[in-house]
Amino acid sequence: MMHLGAFVHETGQHVAAWRHPEAHFHSGASFADAVEVAQTAERGKFDFLFLADTAAVSLSGTPESRGRMGKVVKFEPMTILSALAAVTKHLGLVATSTTTFNEPYTLARQFASLDQISGGRSGWNLVTSNNEDDALNYSLEQHPAHADRYERAIEFAEVVTGLWDSWDEDAFIRDKDSGVFFDPSKLHPLHHKGKHFQVRGPLNVGRSPQGRPVLVQAGASGTGRDVAARLAELVFTAQTTFEQGKEFYGDVMGRLPRYGRSPAEVLVMPGLYPVVAPTASEAQEKYDYLQSLIHPSVGLAVLEHTIGVHDLDKLPLDGPVPVMPDTNGPLSRQRLLLDQARRDNLTLWELCLANAGPRGHVLTIGTPSQVVDEMEHWFKDGACDGFNVMPAWLPGSLTDFVDLVIPELQRRGLFRTEYEAMTLRGNLGLPQPISRFHADRFAGAAQ
Repeated sequence: MMHLGAFVHETGQHVAAWRHPEAHFHSGASFADAVEVAQTAERGKFDFLFLADTAAVSLSGTPESRGRMGKVVKFEPMTILSALAAVTKHLGLVATSTTTFNEPYTLARQFASLDQISGGRSGWNLVTSNNEDDALNYSLEQHPAHADRYERAIEFAEVVTGLWDSWDEDAFIRDKDSGVFFDPSKLHPLHHKGKHFQVRGPLNVGRSPQGRPVLVQAGASGTGRDVAARLAELVFTAQTTFEQGKEFYGDVMGRLPRYGRSPAEVLVMPGLYPVVAPTASEAQEKYDYLQSLIHPSVGLAVLEHTIGVHDLDKLPLDGPVPVMPDTNGPLSRQRLLLDQARRDNLTLWELCLANAGPRGHVLTIGTPSQVVDEMEHWFKDGACDGFNVMPAWLPGSLTDFVDLVIPELQRRGLFRTEYEAMTLRGNLGLPQPISRFHADRFAGAAQ
């Protein structure tokens, strides 16, 4: 079966989503809007709701472009997902949290708590933060270098997953008559000492109902692919063509044996930006209408942010996209979009338009049958295990997908009609992780 995530921004993926007449435009300030989106995703039997995150308001670009941005405020992910756990029952809850500007003990505690609150439905999207502005809010004058961020991230994840193994599943006795609350032999301090962190542990949150929260990672550079193969259970990725998707999928799966892992432990889910309607012409009209709402200053500012390059407003909109050096920001996304510009011979403004919604992900416009044809091709022909669906505007684009695309997927036997489990790991079909302390014990017994 195909797996689906709902990748939602405050007002929708499209840069002008908030301007749609029926769009949520108080999102980031309205809990009711967030509840509607989460419950719509659950009605569609999505595996999870996924929240990206940044820890800064961009002050780059012109005052005009900044004043037209509809996604400048947002709920802190752990807070909103904890609240949504109370109004959903099956939907997984995946939050982005950076290893660059956090401490592993705090993050491990937050996600373990969300997992307890939700009954085993949490997932952590491990990122190194590609936003230069974030650094300025965390006592730094500039963003750490790309390689340094990844080195820290690997050790960070090692500490977090170790802390999640602090307690055995049967550690808590809670016998009122005997007065024994827990078995101390089933509590495991971590005693981690590394280059970046010293963390004794143990975690003061019990073991996850699903063994541990699902570990998610998104990164398409060579280093990012290695991190995905080494650590991730869900891999988010961005490609614009099937050939790119198949290459990425094969490459990540081919790296797994280096880290003693198998394909059964990892799901690859590229982003999908669907525009769907009962007829192809209606779908194209929907797409064209949102594109018409993009102000030039916003299109340029969002492209600058996406590829980490400044001063694009000094270039002619109808001119070619120039060759640009690698940046210290979102390296893989920069290369993906610049490759697309060269491949399709796009002008600068055409690249702005192409970036305004999909931002380097799969774009599909058409009827439910046409959209599912594309999804089935990727899924059955070796490019993915499912998709992270990116609704253009909320709630309408998500509702369209649930009402039009999900039934067609179900009709073809590609997607569930009911949830299989109560936990995120169970619905994804991912194996229950063995505690590192148990694994060490089993390894010792086998020798």
